Amino acid sequence: MCGICGIYDIHGGGPIAPALVKRMNDTLTHRGPDDQGVFVQGPIGLGHRRLSIIDLDGGHQPIANETGTVWTVFNGEIYNFKELRESLIEKGHSFSTRSDTEVIVHLYEEYGFRCFEFLRGMFAIAIWDTQTKSLILARDRIGKKPLFYYHDGKQCIFGSELKAILTVPGVQRELNRQAISDYFSLLYIPAPKSVFQHISKVRPGWYVVVSPDGISEHQYWDIDFSQVQSFSEDEWCDRIIKTFQEAVSLRLISEVPLGAFLSGGVDSSSVVALMSQMLAEPVVTSSIGFEEKEFNELEYAQTVAQQFGAQHYEEIVTPDAAGIIEKLAWHYDEPFADSSAVPTYYVSQVARRHVTVALSGDGGDELFGGYRRYLFDERENRLRNFFPAPLRRLGFGTLASLYPKADWAPRVFRGKATFESLAVSHIEGYFRSISAVRPELKKALLHPDLLHDLNGYETVDLFRDYYDKAGAVDPLSRIQYVDMKTYLPDDILVKVDRASMAHSLEVRAPMLDHVLMELVAGLPKSMKLRGTNGKYILKKAFEPTLPKDILYRPKMGFAIPLARWFRTDLKEMAHESLFGGASSQVLNPKTVRKIWDQHQGGYRDRSTELWTVLMFRVWEKVFFEQGASLFSSHV
Repeated sequence: MCGICGIYDIHGGGPIAPALVKRMNDTLTHRGPDDQGVFVQGPIGLGHRRLSIIDLDGGHQPIANETGTVWTVFNGEIYNFKELRESLIEKGHSFSTRSDTEVIVHLYEEYGFRCFEFLRGMFAIAIWDTQTKSLILARDRIGKKPLFYYHDGKQCIFGSELKAILTVPGVQRELNRQAISDYFSLLYIPAPKSVFQHISKVRPGWYVVVSPDGISEHQYWDIDFSQVQSFSEDEWCDRIIKTFQEAVSLRLISEVPLGAFLSGGVDSSSVVALMSQMLAEPVVTSSIGFEEKEFNELEYAQTVAQQFGAQHYEEIVTPDAAGIIEKLAWHYDEPFADSSAVPTYYVSQVARRHVTVALSGDGGDELFGGYRRYLFDERENRLRNFFPAPLRRLGFGTLASLYPKADWAPRVFRGKATFESLAVSHIEGYFRSISAVRPELKKALLHPDLLHDLNGYETVDLFRDYYDKAGAVDPLSRIQYVDMKTYLPDDILVKVDRASMAHSLEVRAPMLDHVLMELVAGLPKSMKLRGTNGKYILKKAFEPTLPKDILYRPKMGFAIPLARWFRTDLKEMAHESLFGGASSQVLNPKTVRKIWDQHQGGYRDRSTELWTVLMFRVWEKVFFEQGASLFSSHV
């Protein structure tokens, strides 16, 4: 795992300063502490920080072809690189290293922009083509590895993290108002937006070409839920196990210590089960827990570890709740308020003491239909489809209006949210159900000037666009497609990448192998949801391998005791961050005070909203000097 960065002076006005690329590179040291490299030639400067995993001696980057006409820097792992290397040698290409990076150079020579279609793995890639004066930026199919870029027509600056780009003098830091609105609905900022107006993310499954002729974006992969397959249950189990085994086996390639995260849930347990079948030595597993029983899954992790004879490490985390927040803000670069970033940070810390690479179970819920919200959405949608749209809007809209206002209603009033959801379309109802800050509260929470500047923009439009592009008939598959374009790459995978890279740990996710994803996309709904049971076929497939109390126990999630923290450990720090110092240009202080008082008085659990506001305020502090304007062009 690594960090990449670079600068392209598009019109060749002057040579790139090596010291500037080095300074960008230094911001990414945590991503690659083992080695660094800088290449500067005319209008291009490329930087690379390396966490050595494969070809420890020969994998130095940037790397070029034999003639020096194609250069690349690369972050990630290509699991089929040996097979690709052999086919390229047969076509006459010569290699000087055993690294997967060099394969990318020769694939580009052979296939041009089609080269990304051949890669099986996780990657963020920058390719410099000296003959066409083109910089190509590409990202893996589902977005496991990050890649940001700044383009103003004169130069293109890119990096694995925003902080590398912000190192360059003159980069505009104007806040992206739509991105901020998205953040307060979703807890994250969805691609291609970033928190800054003039900086974008390369979208998963896309590549960007920058040249003197301009900039263009191209999609090379998408997941297709429209081709439902009619295999029997036994056939599905067999196909899933075989493809899953292959995905895990590919991810065991490493020249450094390797292990796995283990929560005791279905996904991580299935990964450990397959690893134990393939490794000659015990699987090294890592888990964390909390003192509060309702947040502690260690007993389940212990059950799985004992069954497979794992070399198991675990810790009860009593985190410095206040002390970790600024670290998280710095590592995540953008406002990011998924509170499970905290346990992910700590489990990465535990794992890194024993291994350099860890396999995870990320992606199982999105792929196999494991979230409880899918079940609730399915039930709600059946009721929605029973009534014509005009009747729903009138009837359920009226019922919703009869319930107390959402900003002060006690938690026992659950009907209001359901009626509001039933009154709108399927995707609008789903969006309301997953919004961290309800639309009505968000309008009160954001500063009136920001609301005015948004000019009617609504985050739900992004969801509606993906929903319409899904191509599937089944509503569950359409929702899964939306999640795979938003929540999975921009929340789950961002969370894991930044938390693991903070500790120089590489995390691999076999469930997000694109071959496995393409297979599972053909599942009929009955193989995903069955009664009240999500992940039906995955659990069936692992019934011979995993205990039933692991497969069929209630889902817990990777949560922390936020509500209590805001009244104890975090109270003093949070109060100072929310109400001390310069006033925010983004938030309405009256609403912030209102939800604070509601939570501290025990009247409402406002911990999610408070965490969202707190992480934004801390981000402001870390990335902007006190009193600096978030909306100015330069800071």
